[in-house]
Amino acid sequence: LREHSELPEETIEIMVKIKLELVGLREHSDKMPSELSGGMKKRAGLARALSLDPKVLFYDEPSAGLDPVTSAEIDQLIINLNKQLGVTSVVVTHEMDSAFRIADRMVLLDRGKFIISGTPQEMRDSKDPLVYQFINGLAEGPLTDRRRAGGYESDLLAERM
Repeated sequence: LREHSELPEETIEIMVKIKLELVGLREHSDKMPSELSGGMKKRAGLARALSLDPKVLFYDEPSAGLDPVTSAEIDQLIINLNKQLGVTSVVVTHEMDSAFRIADRMVLLDRGKFIISGTPQEMRDSKDPLVYQFINGLAEGPLTDRRRAGGYESDLLAERM
C-alpha cells in the first residue's frame, strides 16, 4: 500500500488489519514470514493481493503443498472472499476436490487447448474419456495411452499458449 497509494500511514495500518482479519491472520501480524506455516504464508500472500481491492484474483495451485485440512480451509477462504468482497477468482489447480468445491464454472485444458468448459456438474456429466480420466484421477485412459504411445516428451516441450 505504501508503494501503490498515497494513503496516510494510519489508514494503511487500519487497512492491513482489515485484510489480515479477512484471511484469519490478524493475531499473527507481528510475525516474520519465517515464523509462518505454509498455510499461513498462503493467507499472507492473499492478504497482500487483497490490499489494493482487486476485482479479480488469480490463484496458482493455492493448495499445493498443504495438508488436506489446510487445503480445505484455503478453499473455504476463497469461497468466502468471493461472497464477501464480490471478487471473481480464477483458480488454476490439479486438485479436483478443491476445484469442485470452489468452482461455479470450470475449464479443462489439454496441451493448451480447451477441452471442456461448463459448470462442475457439466464437467462430471461429460462423456469425453479424457475429461473422465482427469477428473477422476484414473491411471488408465486416453492420457496414459497417449504417454505410452510416445510423444510424451513433445507434450512436455510443446509451445505454450
